[in-house]
Amino acid sequence: MPESTLPEWPYAYGGPSGSGNIKAEPEDFVVEESLSFEPEGSGEHVFLYIEKIGENTEYVARLLARHAGVRQRDIGYAGLKDRHGRTRQWFSVWLPGQADPDWSPLETGNLKILQSIRHPRKLKRGVLSGNRFSLRIRNRQGDRDITEQQLRQIQTLGFPNYFGEQRFGHQGRNIDKALAMFAGVRVKPEQRSLYLSAARSYLFNLMLAERVKQQIWLRVLAGDVCKLQGSNSQFVAETPDQTLQQRMASGDISATAALWGKGLNPAGGEVALLENTVIAGQPALAEGLSKAGLELDRRALRVIPENLSWQWTDDSLLLDFNLPAGSYATALLRELVQTPA
Repeated sequence: MPESTLPEWPYAYGGPSGSGNIKAEPEDFVVEESLSFEPEGSGEHVFLYIEKIGENTEYVARLLARHAGVRQRDIGYAGLKDRHGRTRQWFSVWLPGQADPDWSPLETGNLKILQSIRHPRKLKRGVLSGNRFSLRIRNRQGDRDITEQQLRQIQTLGFPNYFGEQRFGHQGRNIDKALAMFAGVRVKPEQRSLYLSAARSYLFNLMLAERVKQQIWLRVLAGDVCKLQGSNSQFVAETPDQTLQQRMASGDISATAALWGKGLNPAGGEVALLENTVIAGQPALAEGLSKAGLELDRRALRVIPENLSWQWTDDSLLLDFNLPAGSYATALLRELVQTPA
């Protein structure tokens, strides 16, 4: 890829039908995190449900570590949240045999402790059931009828499950840093994880982009690895039939693309050909991921938002929806609105 740039990923429904501003104010981008389990009420880890404005996840984690007098690695969180907006997310602090500190000195106008509860195990990355979004697009201009049509399509069929631009760093520079790391440049452990994720996400986006470009991201192809909606169960579609196409149309299953790493790719037929073509075009990234020891995995090509609703005001579009863990609200928004660079 050209240095420090990202391609314009193809759109699913004709491209943005208007323009507007997002994240103009913290209340324009509200995210609430939901865990995939209930904390038990006792154990060595203090779980804190924190509301923050204008602060990123890693900053809050460092703040908690300093206040509790523990190491950075003793802090857990399930996912990274953007600093631009009002976000509510869980953190864990490992305090074996210790009483809960007084957390109140940490509270400011931009940070509040909403809940504190104990649990036996550290909060691990990815153990979310999902996130609830309440978004406002201000100064909305464009064709409202087309936007309504796009929203109904997204409500029924979903949108391409691209990794958001924040995964790749400013102007995609995490990809350049991943290439440098694979070429032998030494990096810190936390940076290594960041660059590996960026490289893997980039290859996935390229595979998804090719299927969106060919308008085959909502079709079951020969050799597709299909994933059941709301489940990690998957199967290979050796010879797609009408029943599988109907299940795809109804949202019961979604096709997937590779999250690259070592191991055998279960995809076959034309899907394997498409994915191998992408990999052949990015040998340094693909080989670097395999040598780093990451296991090949699969990710759904599309995500169908739950409880998607919208409302128009004089100059704004209000959106409410739920997304599963790992999917990006910005991937939905980009289908609808062009925002200032």
